[in-house]
Amino acid sequence: MESTLFLSKPLPSTIKPTHSLSSLSPNPFFSFKPHNLSTHKHPTTTIKAAISRTKKEETVETVQKHLENCYLLAAINYKGFTVKQFQDLRKSLPENTTLLVAKNTLVEKAVQDTQWEAIKPCMKGMNAWLFVHSEEIPVAIKPYRTFQKERKLEDNDFTGACFEGKFYGPDEVKRLETMPSKAEVFAKLLGSLKSPGNALVGTIQAPARDLVLVLKAYIKKLEDEQQQ
Repeated sequence: MESTLFLSKPLPSTIKPTHSLSSLSPNPFFSFKPHNLSTHKHPTTTIKAAISRTKKEETVETVQKHLENCYLLAAINYKGFTVKQFQDLRKSLPENTTLLVAKNTLVEKAVQDTQWEAIKPCMKGMNAWLFVHSEEIPVAIKPYRTFQKERKLEDNDFTGACFEGKFYGPDEVKRLETMPSKAEVFAKLLGSLKSPGNALVGTIQAPARDLVLVLKAYIKKLEDEQQQ
């Protein structure tokens, strides 16, 4: 199952992976000489190699496409999953979340020289790749946790994740599951601004540029506190 890519395109119907000897002779791209057959490379091998190479290229391109506007890339150990379980899991995921199965080597090639290189510690074993195209990370991850619990798949846990260029190991993924949403962060920020005794209020007198920097730092502080 590891070599399967769920969203990959089917091979063109015009390509035939095998040929009889009688069909080889009229092929203008193949010179067939019966008296010296052993010295010629069978075209079937060439065709299969070309198909395999094309398939790999398509897989890398598909992964790269899903990394566009992606907020989180996570790896899930899918060893032992049945096709039915995959289908049920994919149906349970939000529309802004995609689950793909691709070889580690191809995913590694797709993330090369990008912020997603941090996911490389996951490049072993059998991984299904979860692409989250939403800032609401906990909402995107929760369906899998529910699925995992209902199906008693304790061994099929996250093998790691990449968020904002940083790698999160299996135990650290739980921090991402409890991080506050943007709405919660801004709600706390507004609450702080309304509090006269809060030191942040004093920055209102600062230039607009300085205020923006302070607000960003405060938001990050709140997010860090929630993750700890």
